[in-house]
Amino acid sequence: MAKRPALRVRRAAAADLPQVVAIDARATGLPKPEYWAGILRRYGRGARARFLVAESGGRIVGYIVGEVRDWEFGSPPCGWVFGIGVRAQAREAGVASALLEAMTRAFRRLGVTTLRTLIARDNRLVLSFFRSQGMMAAPVIPLEKEIG
Repeated sequence: MAKRPALRVRRAAAADLPQVVAIDARATGLPKPEYWAGILRRYGRGARARFLVAESGGRIVGYIVGEVRDWEFGSPPCGWVFGIGVRAQAREAGVASALLEAMTRAFRRLGVTTLRTLIARDNRLVLSFFRSQGMMAAPVIPLEKEIG
């Protein structure tokens, strides 16, 4: 069996965006290059925000985006992950786990003790992943109203 190239997690750079867009488009069915350029501007260099990529063999195989948010919903500062994606061919190789661990370390260095995310109720793949990482239901309930 061939050995997999080493996995390196690092901050995202502009040159990574086409591959990130492709990973996201494969999952969502919609390429969003302008959206991802904005994510890089907002989360690429911040002290309390992170846009990380996982690289293996010179190729981006996954990404994660998150930030520390303060006092929303009466909560002390906590880390929020709002985007994670892994190439289908790289799944079950520990890529998402490595990305989440890197984000968790960054949040811990900022004094955060809680990690949160929101997922679509029917996204069983992502729900299974986050549950495997020890995450469970939070003490908040998202509500929405159609306004259009």
